[in-house]
Amino acid sequence: MAQENKPKPKRNKFLKFLSILGPGLTTGAADDDPSGIATYSQTGAQFGYGQLWTALYMLPFMMGVQEACARLGLVTGKGIAAIVKQHYSAKILYSVVGLVLIANVINIGADIGAMAAAAKLIIPFPFAVWTLLFTACILILEIFTTYKVYARILKWLALSLLAYPITVFIVQMPWLTVLKATFIPHIEFSFAFFFIITGVLGTTISPYMFFWETSQEVEEVKEKNWIKNGLPSIRKSNIRAMRIDNNAGMIISEITTWSILVVAGTVLHNSGVTNIETAADAAKAIEPLVHSFPHSGYLSKVIFSIGIIGLGFLAVPILSGSAAYAVAEAVNWESGLNLKLKKAHGFYGIITIATIIGLIINFVGINPVKALVYSAVLNGIAAVPLIFLIIKISSNEKIMGENKSGLLSKTILWISFLAMGSAAVAMFFMLGK
Repeated sequence: MAQENKPKPKRNKFLKFLSILGPGLTTGAADDDPSGIATYSQTGAQFGYGQLWTALYMLPFMMGVQEACARLGLVTGKGIAAIVKQHYSAKILYSVVGLVLIANVINIGADIGAMAAAAKLIIPFPFAVWTLLFTACILILEIFTTYKVYARILKWLALSLLAYPITVFIVQMPWLTVLKATFIPHIEFSFAFFFIITGVLGTTISPYMFFWETSQEVEEVKEKNWIKNGLPSIRKSNIRAMRIDNNAGMIISEITTWSILVVAGTVLHNSGVTNIETAADAAKAIEPLVHSFPHSGYLSKVIFSIGIIGLGFLAVPILSGSAAYAVAEAVNWESGLNLKLKKAHGFYGIITIATIIGLIINFVGINPVKALVYSAVLNGIAAVPLIFLIIKISSNEKIMGENKSGLLSKTILWISFLAMGSAAVAMFFMLGK
């Protein structure tokens, strides 16, 4: 009998690990949203393996920034906007909320447009019909499902990311070149290079992720009834579990980022495709996945479209939700996906308005694929002052107590701030060259 029970501890450990995964996993998965896929695909097509190293070098910065954000929510039981409101001036508060609102609404519009463009590859309904359909579905899911059910949906949608890592091992790859490009940074002093690298940084370390993961940790705290006397009662084991969740989500996200860059560099750039204009162009990157099947071109479009649509359903609610958390906290509205509509009219109102404005952006004549890259660049610029604010808050003993950032966390955060700031400055400097 003892021998029969031997495998159980390993299985129990794995199940425990899965149960820990939550805000970190969904935030990491949402990082590879349609904007991320488009930006990484364009980067691979335009520069080949030239920016492949960013996937490796961004990982510790991404983990560090998101760990600080998650720790803020877990320790204080408040979102970023609520913390800023309590400890900083109104001017800083409204600047922060305005920044995330503008960046998120533009990103929402770009993602909805990408979902519609991808859906048209499979079923050629008019673009407007698809955008309206997806907007309605997203709002219904986000407003009328409970947090528990919604969180479960978000976890499963993360599986949409698998197409690219699988394709990496199907394509004939110059592995020595790929490994060299992964570890050895390559920099070109041109506007195009710094424009794209700002987009890569912006779609990887994004403002909406800061607000979302912080607020989702607050949701978890409320869900588990950890708040005692107005503050979460947090143990070291809770901080450790949060870090496992966060690091797992970010590692999965960056493996996917690396895979998209490799696949686009190998399949598109090496075939002479250096500019992605349409969703169909981007879908060509995963054609090798189904090369031996009949009608492989159409099948690759189906797989690509399912991935874009699935990740859009994951990312758009996170974009609108993080904007709603920021606004609701700033004006003291009830907020949280665990609340019913009748108890949080303002919160769900912001979600609805942000999503509808995002929808309208698709009718001003911007190319949906280009819009994704531009929104990533905007995120790269907007993230810089927000990271500075996160450094100040997470290092503040008055706010964080014994869970304030240590030397390692502060070092990673400051390097992240300097790296993203330098990329944005270099981009604007090269604009006139």
